[in-house]
Amino acid sequence: MGVHDGHRQNMKRRFLETGLNGFADHEALELLLFYAIPRRDTNETAHRLMERYGSLDAVLSAPVEDLQKVDGMGESAALLVHLTRQLCARSALPRPEETVILNSTAKAGRYLLAQFAGKKSEVVLQLCLDRKGKMLGCRQLSEGSVSSAELSIRRLVENALLLSASSVILAHNHPSGVALPSGNDFVTTERAREALEAVSVQLLDHIIVADNDFVSLADSGYLAR
Repeated sequence: MGVHDGHRQNMKRRFLETGLNGFADHEALELLLFYAIPRRDTNETAHRLMERYGSLDAVLSAPVEDLQKVDGMGESAALLVHLTRQLCARSALPRPEETVILNSTAKAGRYLLAQFAGKKSEVVLQLCLDRKGKMLGCRQLSEGSVSSAELSIRRLVENALLLSASSVILAHNHPSGVALPSGNDFVTTERAREALEAVSVQLLDHIIVADNDFVSLADSGYLAR
């Protein structure tokens, strides 16, 4: 047994006894890398990752291609790190049999953060709700390039009618990492509101998601009348 083998066994034993309690972020990352880098010291690699990205969350959110630029990171290690974040996001999503109530901006924002996790291009989602805020369905309206996605007003209205929605939350992400609405976002919101009002459905909000943040146009006062 080499020096690295003994260290790895001690790290695994610590985790089995206490979980990640007492582990520094770089140590947790080091432990994860054991399973993709079998015969090299992963401590130095973990430190390089933390120095490059600044936080554990930023490491887990980094693109596979960029992770591979770090000394000691091969394709398998980069895929494992990137997969870990997406698995966590998926586990946070409600199961199909669960009732999802989105009766506040905070609840809708948390739900959407999980939905958009890992998306590299702009995606437009439509959440259809009943009068009590119960989600009747989440529909993807479009997916575009890194910077834009077209909204189908016809599909927006059709989804609302098919699901007998009382209200709709429109949402999209900004892969650039800035959640501030653009001029086009305001135009799209107004088009969506007018089309839904024509069939007696309320546009409750338009939420923009970027990284771990979101902006509500309703809370910003844009949808107030």
